[in-house]
Amino acid sequence: MGMPWRRDGILVGSGARTLGLGALVLAAGGALAWWGRRPRGRFEAREQANRLRLAGGAVMAASVLADSSIGHYGGNFFRRLMLVAPPSAAATLAASLAGPAHWTAPRRGVLLAAAAIGLVGNAFHLYNVGKRTGGFGWLNLFYGAPPLAPAALSLAALLSLSADRTGPLRRLADDPRLLLGLVAVGLAGNVGEVAVLHYRGAFHNRYMVLPLAIPAAAAGACAVAAARPAAERARLAAGLLAAGGLTGAAGIAFHAFGIHRNMGGWGNASQMVLQGPPLGAPPSFIALALAGLGALAEMGDWLHD
Repeated sequence: MGMPWRRDGILVGSGARTLGLGALVLAAGGALAWWGRRPRGRFEAREQANRLRLAGGAVMAASVLADSSIGHYGGNFFRRLMLVAPPSAAATLAASLAGPAHWTAPRRGVLLAAAAIGLVGNAFHLYNVGKRTGGFGWLNLFYGAPPLAPAALSLAALLSLSADRTGPLRRLADDPRLLLGLVAVGLAGNVGEVAVLHYRGAFHNRYMVLPLAIPAAAAGACAVAAARPAAERARLAAGLLAAGGLTGAAGIAFHAFGIHRNMGGWGNASQMVLQGPPLGAPPSFIALALAGLGALAEMGDWLHD
C-alpha cells in the first residue's frame, strides 16, 4: 500500500476517507433522529426531555472533571484556585445524576455555585492569556490556558438546571427554544476551541476537520430552529445534533489513539495523557447533542408529524 500523496510536506491523500467518514457520521445521525421522532404523548415527551437534559448536564460535568483535573494537574496547581474546578465539576456531576426530585435546595445551590465558578474561571483563563508577552496573539491562544474551557462548567450547571421546572431558571426549563439557543451557543464556543487547538496541530489528520464542520452546522441549525420553529428545521437540527454527538464519541477514540502514538504511548500514561490530545474534550459534543435533542423532543409537532 503506497504512502499518501504529500505536497510541500502536507498530507493531502486522505481527503476521500475524511469525506467518507463524515458522510457515515451524518447518515448515522439522521437515522438516530428518525428513530427518535416516533409519536409520543406530551407528558412522555417532557419526561424524555428532562432525562436528556440531565444526561447532557452529567456528561458535560464529567468532561469538565476530566479536563480540569488533567489540565490543572499538568499546571502543577500553581494557583490555589485551580483546586476549585475539579471538585466543582464532581459536585455538578452528582447533582445532575441525582435529578431535581432529590435534595432539591442543596442541588440548586451546588449548580448555581458551579455556574458562577465557571464564569470566574473564564475570567482567570482570559487573564492568563492576556498577561503573557504578546497578549492575545495566536501563540498565547495556542499554549496559554484555554480561554473558554471554564464556561463548560457553567454550561453543565445550566443544562442540569433546565430540567428543574420549579427552580430559579424556570423560563429556561419551560421554553425549549431558549435551551436550544443555549445549545447553539455552546456548540459555537466548542467549535472555536477546537479550531484553535486543531489548527495548532496543523490538522495533521484530515479527520480533525470533522469536529469543526459537523458541530458548526448543528449550531446553525439549532439557532434557526430556535428562532423560527418548524418541523423541517427541527428534524434537520436533530439529525445534525445526533451526528455531532457521534463525532464527539469518535473524537474520544481519536484522542486516545493520539496519546498512544506519542513516545511511550499508554505505557507512559502519566506523561502522555498530559501532553497528548485532551481526552476530556470530545464528550462535550455528546453532552450538547443530548441536551439539544431534549429541547427538540419538547418543541412539539415534529415528533407527531
